[in-house]
Amino acid sequence: MPEEAAAIAGGYAFTGEALDLGALLWDGQCLPGAQIRIPLSMLNRHGLVAGATGTGKTKTLQLIAEQLAAQGVPVFLADIKGDVSGISAPGEANDKVQERARDVGQTWEAKGFPSEFYALGGIGPGIPVRATVTSFGPVLLSKVLQLNQTQEQSLGLIFHYADQKGLELHDLKDLRAVVTFLTSDEGKPELKNIGGLSSVTAGVILRALTAFEAQGMTPFFGNPEFDVSEFLRTAPDGRGQVSVLELPAVQDKPHLFSTFLMWMLADLFNNLPEVGDVEKPKLVFFFDEAHLLFNGASKAFLEAITQTVRLIRSKGVGVFFVTQTPKDVPADVLAQLGNRVQHALRAFTPEDQKALKATVKTFPNSAYDLEELLTQLGTGEAVITVLSEKGAPTPVAATRLRAPESLMGPIDATALDAAVKSSLLYSRYAEEVDPESAYEKITAQQAETEAAKQAELEAKEAEKAAKEAAKAARSAPAQDASMVDQVVGSGIFKSLARSLGTQIGREISRSIFGTRRR
Repeated sequence: MPEEAAAIAGGYAFTGEALDLGALLWDGQCLPGAQIRIPLSMLNRHGLVAGATGTGKTKTLQLIAEQLAAQGVPVFLADIKGDVSGISAPGEANDKVQERARDVGQTWEAKGFPSEFYALGGIGPGIPVRATVTSFGPVLLSKVLQLNQTQEQSLGLIFHYADQKGLELHDLKDLRAVVTFLTSDEGKPELKNIGGLSSVTAGVILRALTAFEAQGMTPFFGNPEFDVSEFLRTAPDGRGQVSVLELPAVQDKPHLFSTFLMWMLADLFNNLPEVGDVEKPKLVFFFDEAHLLFNGASKAFLEAITQTVRLIRSKGVGVFFVTQTPKDVPADVLAQLGNRVQHALRAFTPEDQKALKATVKTFPNSAYDLEELLTQLGTGEAVITVLSEKGAPTPVAATRLRAPESLMGPIDATALDAAVKSSLLYSRYAEEVDPESAYEKITAQQAETEAAKQAELEAKEAEKAAKEAAKAARSAPAQDASMVDQVVGSGIFKSLARSLGTQIGREISRSIFGTRRR
């Protein structure tokens, strides 16, 4: 082995548990004796898998996910194109697989891995994944509604108002009911109490929300809300559960599914305890099509992502962003990604060449000419650098990656449906429920207000009629007094009088006990 290659290989000779990624490439040759690995204990230090379309990123995810599951680490994968479901079934041996195994010194064995399949809002095959509007929060919802910074801040005030008033926001109709109320004649005074929220901005949010619903987004929000701790489970045989979120049915809604992925990650961050450095992660979360998350993101949104990525490591969760070039990821986030798998890049246009140069600058000093190498890598080959067991970057290594042992493609639709329906989680989340929340409370309040107004109107009319009758009695002959008595003593008059008295009593009572919002 050449001296330079031996020095690189020495940087990957870890003593603890590690994942085998492939064999070193040097001077056009694959060296099976020089294995490129990543320490299991460093997988909560996050990572990046990048490369042009068709260079093998999905297979790299599959390879890493398989080995994590085999080591007892749960994995979350987003399946954008519908070709990751094969991880649940044994792979198929063929000439290409056998050739790759020989090249990299791999003992290949067909294996399937324990998997659960999910679908956002139950759209597509999978266990339905829903979130309540309250838990989704104003920052993430602003991203999917494509609100500007001012509107995002205003939406935050609306959420604050709902929280203060005990109005649960379970689904979109709850939020729409609150915004509609705040823009109504009855609710406009509440805007002044919130402060900084104009009726015009509230109207803009309402229109954005209505358009969002018109695009078929309603099923993604509601109950039962998905418990993201389901992703942390292991199979009875001790292997990690692979959770696959099937997204082909919603791939035309990139802002929605990318933001939902961020909600899942943020929910994990909020709910998991601090564990510090661990021997192996509690979960590794692969964030596919990561550039969609950052496109058009507000400053508050980017700050929230950066903080989550920076701190979730201590909760035992590793995050791998998957995208085309490192420049798709903001610098503050990229700085947190210690493990790098860079597939080939194209340099056909000036923009491509600029991205190539920027990518090379993100790597440590290397014995390779990376600018040339990154344009010449074949499918299933990558430039790798990871964190060693001591937390220091390893030498940059051109690598021919191993072949996944599970099926490299989707499983049959019938098999996928059977796997979903047989899951113990399916009955827990399949049927949507609609408990009392903001919509029902506001609707009831408005009905009560209308009833009170009607009763007040009827009482005034009755009072007016009584005064007119009394006036007529005073000016009429004495024999007509009996007519006044008949009017005042009539059932209708008594009913109206009781209605007036009851309404006044109710309003005073509610004012004293503070049960009405005024």
